[in-house]
Formats: sequence, C-alpha cells, structure tokens
Amino acid sequence: MASLIDILAPIEQEGTTASVRSWFIAVGDTIQEGEPVVELETDKVAVEVPAPASGILSDIIIDVDGEAQPGACLGRLECKGEDVQGEVTQMSPPASECVGSLTEAPVKGPSAWMSPAVKRLVKDHALDITVIDGTGKDGRVTKADVLAFLKRPQAPLPTLAPVAKPAMPQSSGEAQIIPHDSMRRSIAQHMSHSVTTAPHVTAVFEADFSAIIAHRKANKDDFSKRGAKLTFTAYILAAAAEAMAVVPTVNSRWHEDHLEVFPDINIGVGTALEDKGLIVPVVRSVQSLNLFGVAHQLTQLTDKARHGKLSPSDVRGGTFSLSNHGTSGSLVASPIIINQPQSAILGVGKLEKRVVVKELDGIDTLQIRPMAYVSLTIDHRVLDGHQTNAWLTHFVQVLETWAAP
Repeated sequence: MASLIDILAPIEQEGTTASVRSWFIAVGDTIQEGEPVVELETDKVAVEVPAPASGILSDIIIDVDGEAQPGACLGRLECKGEDVQGEVTQMSPPASECVGSLTEAPVKGPSAWMSPAVKRLVKDHALDITVIDGTGKDGRVTKADVLAFLKRPQAPLPTLAPVAKPAMPQSSGEAQIIPHDSMRRSIAQHMSHSVTTAPHVTAVFEADFSAIIAHRKANKDDFSKRGAKLTFTAYILAAAAEAMAVVPTVNSRWHEDHLEVFPDINIGVGTALEDKGLIVPVVRSVQSLNLFGVAHQLTQLTDKARHGKLSPSDVRGGTFSLSNHGTSGSLVASPIIINQPQSAILGVGKLEKRVVVKELDGIDTLQIRPMAYVSLTIDHRVLDGHQTNAWLTHFVQVLETWAAP
C-alpha cells in the first residue's frame, strides 16, 4: 500500500512567512530521505527543506513564489513498502523503495544531483563541476560550494567553453523591467512594517577611533593566530554592550501593555549580499564576552555568511542591531530602519581622517584624527531623546578611552 507523507515548512523559522524559492525536483521524480527537495527564503535566510522520507513527489501544494506559513504543507511524497511503481517522466531517475528497504545505494559524486541554483551557477559561469569539492550529502556540490569556488583567487576558473558576452541591447527608450525576487519582496514588507509600526527618531554623535586603532594594531596578529579577525566591528559590539548598562531599555521590545527588557544582549550585524539585500547574523550574549570572544564569534558568523551556510538559528533572537554602513562609503544614514520588533539600531559611518579641535594644556589646537559619525535610531514609543543621548555618550566614551595595549 502506498502512503502519502507531507513535506512541511519548518515550524521555527525567522519571520512569520517564507516564500518558496525553488523546487529541486518535479512531480513524478524520486528522491531519497534527507535530500533537499524545496528551498524556502525569508528576508533573512534561505533554507533547504529535506525530504522526510524516500519516495516519489506526488504533489506540489505551494509553488514557486508562493507564501508558506510555519508548518504549512509544501508538497507530498508517495512512498511504498515495495518497489515504487507508476508513471515516471523520462528524465526522472529510476524509482526506489521507501525508507528501510532501498534496493540500491544512491549514486555518489559531485555531479550525481544538482539543485536548480547549482545548475544555474554552473551554466552561468561555464564551470566544470567535477573539479569542485562537494560538501553536501554523498559529496554532492551545493550552492555554497560553487560560490566558495568562484571566490578562490589563486587559479583561473576551469571552464567548459568560452562564454560569449551578450550583445548590449539597443536603446528603445523603454524602461527596463526587473521582477522582484522573493527575498527583495520580504525585505520590502519588513521595512514597510517597521516604519509604519514605530516612530523613528535618529541622534548623531561623532567618535574618535584613535585609541581603537592603536589597540587593534597591537593585538590583531595575536587574535589572528587564535582564530579570530580583530575588526572594528568587534570593538563596536563590545562598546554597545557596555552602553546598555547605562540605558538597558535600548535592549528591549515594545508590547502594547508592557516593555520587555532582555538580560542577554544579542546583536544582529547587517551583512550585505551584493544586490540581493542584507542578512543579519546575530552575535549572542555580547555582555558576557571579552573582546576576543566577540571577535571569534563574529569571525565564524561572517565566514558562514560569505559561504551561504547561515542557518535559521544564526539569524534568530536578536535584541539590537548594528548597521555598519560606513564600510560602503556612507558618512551618515538616517533613519536606519529598525529591525522590528527591536527598539533601536546603531549606525556607524565611514572612518576617515578629519581636522578636529582638541584642547591641549588649556589651548585649542587643530588635530587630524580618525573620526566616524555614529547614530542611534530609536523607536520613540520606547525611548526619549535623553535616554538616546545618554546611550550614545557612553558608547562614544568607551570607544575613545579604550585601554592601551
């Protein structure tokens, strides 16, 4: 007797809904238990949903670009205790048995199975997939493996054939139409919700990074030897955690009848995904970490983000956020949209040398210092100007008086 097994969206996912990004197989195709069958995408992370059993995909309930609530049925698998029979498309692999009675082991190797995302990358870059090391099940090449391979600078990329450059389209006077992908739509909905929910107010201060630069220069090699990159972001997160001691309500969430103030300071760090938008991995319990601990956790998350290996747990549970927009050249950004349902977000602009007035032995002097504008955008339902300025004052003080190496 055949049985139908539901393929369900994860119950615990970041955000209330996700979009179906792609189905890796078609109705009538067979799949083994644990193999990725469908990819979901929120405004924060893409997640591959594995097959709950081995069988034939009998039905797709939510098609590409459809919205999936947590726990929603995405599709169904047909499983049998004996050899699976029935009509299978000519392009499909031979049907196998259900879990517990497989007649043959799945074919292993990097090219045994490729998701649509992997196929698209291989085709776009004319790659030979056999030279790419696969980290997936049975040595299969994943999207993250291809992206990591493309970023390797040491050797020319193997190609199957020269890639012809597309001819430039002739101007017709008409606007170019670029359809929104599911991630961009999710980001748009999230941003619109934030600005309509919370009244945004931004305060801007200026910080001298001289002490930070000196400390980093003296310690970055030691940190690197111990497996952590000592970036300015690590100092910023540590200083933000110290500022929370002055104004704890910055690390909070607004509810209609109460304010929820969190004991753990979990800071999301906005990470650009080129033209795809942002993803926000979360550095956890910053208040309990020393500088090395912050840098080490940040290094691990950044590595995972660059290789497309962030899991839903890596982007969940943030209580405060950092937008380090200065890395792309911006001096000031205002307002930076709050990552709902948090109460505030920190912005740090481009670090550059500027002439500033400093008092030396009672005399005003002009000095060249490495300066950056720092801002705090708040939910005005939660915080007032006095609290905002008190938080920023302490934050800047921590940065400017960082202990000497």
